[in-house]
Amino acid sequence: MEGAHPLILKRLAEINFDKNPGYGHDDYCTSAREKIARACNAPDARIHFLVGGTQTNAIVIDSILRHNEGVISPNTGHIFLHEAGAIEACGHRVLPMDCKEGKISAVALAQYLKEATSDAYGEEHVVVPKMVYISNPTEYGTIYTLSELYDIRKVCNRYNQMLYIDGARLGYALTAPDNDVTLPDMARLCDAFYIGGTKVGALFGEAVVILNKDIHMTKGSIKNRGGLLAKGWLLGIQFDTLFTDDLYMKIAKNGVDQAMRIRKAIEEKGYPIYLDSTTNQQFVVFEDSKVAELAKHVGFNFIEKVGANHSVVRFATSWATTDEQVDELISYL
Repeated sequence: MEGAHPLILKRLAEINFDKNPGYGHDDYCTSAREKIARACNAPDARIHFLVGGTQTNAIVIDSILRHNEGVISPNTGHIFLHEAGAIEACGHRVLPMDCKEGKISAVALAQYLKEATSDAYGEEHVVVPKMVYISNPTEYGTIYTLSELYDIRKVCNRYNQMLYIDGARLGYALTAPDNDVTLPDMARLCDAFYIGGTKVGALFGEAVVILNKDIHMTKGSIKNRGGLLAKGWLLGIQFDTLFTDDLYMKIAKNGVDQAMRIRKAIEEKGYPIYLDSTTNQQFVVFEDSKVAELAKHVGFNFIEKVGANHSVVRFATSWATTDEQVDELISYL
């Protein structure tokens, strides 16, 4: 909901009249790629900058899959529910599977793949799953542990699946108090993932990290799908700034810290927590009368009804959320 971190705006203003080559061939993109590769401990990673999450998901998935292949997603996954059929528009079916609080388990994934890859009908007749999509954090603010990601990776290896992680809110997962996953861990375990900038301090932009050499995602394929920004340095300088002096992690931690303040106040005041999120999204159950009262003062999302007179709502903090804003919310609680 905010613009961008002041250091990004400062650097954009400083270079506003500089002349830069387009389409990501500038020094700022080069520097940002080097910094991200170092942060991931993945010197051979290929890194591309795109404008938004939907373009990123569609282009990455289309670069990986053949036309008769589909992508497995939790049934709460962004590509299944909230991207207007962008993946299907590329010619690939999203194959939803049941999940718990936004997360799929390795055991459930193995069972799903065992059934989906059986030869009951013959591969020539069905959409073949060749890719697993998950979000970290999930759409419910939950995070995957390192052991969970290892187990999912093992299942993907067993069934010859690519593993791709949507990191639209990645900074808020990496700075969660109970997180044990690092960027180098993700680089070891994924075939591809992206680092979200739009929701973590940038004006716009996502950084795709490609680890698997068999993924043929090029600037040509990105442009073919309408995702290549002509003024590419506007993306490069943002990620160069975010990955200088650990800024990305520092500002993401603010969003998590403020969310934990909200959660503590909610628990102290006796409202039920709907699920256990330790990231910047908090889901709470209120009586409908309280929801109506809060709506006069506070911005939040209605999620679903719980019984006749209660509802689940979501509060989301960000890198820019202030102590004063959280204090005001707590006063209304």
